[in-house]
Amino acid sequence: MRIRTGGHRLSSPEESSASAAQIISPHADMTTDQELPPDGQSTTALFTAKGIDVTPNKDQGVIKIVKRLGHAGDRPMIGDKVTVHYTGRLLNRKKFDCTHDRKEPFSFNVGKGQVLKAWDVGVSSMERGEVAVFLCKPEYAYGVAGNPDKIPPNSAVVFEIELLDFHAESLTNDGGILRRIKVKGEGFSNPNEGAKVHVHLEGSCGGRLFDCRDVSFVVGEAEDKGVPFGVDRAMDQMQKGECCLLYLQSKYAFGSEGKAEFKIGPNKDVEYEVTLKDFQRAKECWEMDLNEKLQLAAEVKIKGNQYFKAGRHFQAVIQYQRIVSWLEMECSAKPEEQKRIQDFLLKSHLNLALCYLRMKEPSHVVENCNKVIELDEHNEKALYRRGKARLLRNEFSLAMTDFQQVLQKNTSNRAARAQIAICQNKIKEHHEQDKRIYANMFQKFAEQDAKTGKRKKRKSGVKGEISLKRRRRSQECSS
Repeated sequence: MRIRTGGHRLSSPEESSASAAQIISPHADMTTDQELPPDGQSTTALFTAKGIDVTPNKDQGVIKIVKRLGHAGDRPMIGDKVTVHYTGRLLNRKKFDCTHDRKEPFSFNVGKGQVLKAWDVGVSSMERGEVAVFLCKPEYAYGVAGNPDKIPPNSAVVFEIELLDFHAESLTNDGGILRRIKVKGEGFSNPNEGAKVHVHLEGSCGGRLFDCRDVSFVVGEAEDKGVPFGVDRAMDQMQKGECCLLYLQSKYAFGSEGKAEFKIGPNKDVEYEVTLKDFQRAKECWEMDLNEKLQLAAEVKIKGNQYFKAGRHFQAVIQYQRIVSWLEMECSAKPEEQKRIQDFLLKSHLNLALCYLRMKEPSHVVENCNKVIELDEHNEKALYRRGKARLLRNEFSLAMTDFQQVLQKNTSNRAARAQIAICQNKIKEHHEQDKRIYANMFQKFAEQDAKTGKRKKRKSGVKGEISLKRRRRSQECSS
């Protein structure tokens, strides 16, 4: 996917280059300190006179001088993972840290509080490839305490930073949903599963705007409103007022079906700009009593079944997992309530196993089938689905054991009998393959041993000839 980059500008390239030209050569060696005056007072005066204040509130907390211009218009946004080289010095030019000395660059996520405040501010003002020096006040650096053995208390410091690269934050393990935050949200609360959210959406594909609207939906059910799954999955990491760019691979957008309503063809990646205007969190598990949980579980189960029948397996999984999260730790003194809890859990785990089987995720299938078997040792569906998952993992003997247990439970189960035949064939093929591998291996060993034997014979023959020649020479000399 081609990632569109951009962000707010804190100073124009003309301003930066003008300041840089007055003080520092654009091709200066960033590991030297010849550009800095020898005393702190002169350094501070130099930055005040020639630098640019890049702090949002213009309090002179971080002053920047550009040393080498980067690629215009390309700057990190909040959450982006950046990679930098840097050198840190005190105002007397004493170096206290340097990635060049370690011969390894440093990476962090901008605006997440993972580094000094000066870094979050300063690096956000840089372009890819840019080299800049920053004068940082104590409150933006190491504060009143400083850093033992390196930074005296209440010290201003100078960092020279080269922005090597940056890229969007991935919200999924497979990189299918990438996020770049344009405007940071408020507070620390996020929508949870089942929360009602109010958002503004702008969707585009190939540079064409296809969706622009305000819409409300329930997290976990966004597709009911024509909102793609990837936007739904980003909600639990957003805050009220946040505006972000989401880059969705096709499987998190409109998949192989596309979206005729928006004139989106199959397997198309899309981009969404999403603003979370407001939300109301759903009740957490601990906020509900058992009756509420059981009532919601019945409603959510219907929703999950609807998604499954429509082939929306990701969405179905979300619904069934909600039921499990509500009831798996619930204990009731009443037998009828305990029976309802067990029934919901058993069916939810079975349905999860079936969803994951369709999604080709066998480990999750086995995990959920095991949960069912804990509740019902001889559950026919759980044994069969676990067998199918083990077959996908090439665990042929274990799979065959599961299918055999199914037949013990139900001798007329033709599907299980057919799977046993498949397992037997797979085991046979596997053994034959092993034989071929070992036969080839032993043949190579034999050939290698034969070659080694020939070399030894040749060496011994040569040694024998040399020894014979030496004896003859010795006899000739003695005579």
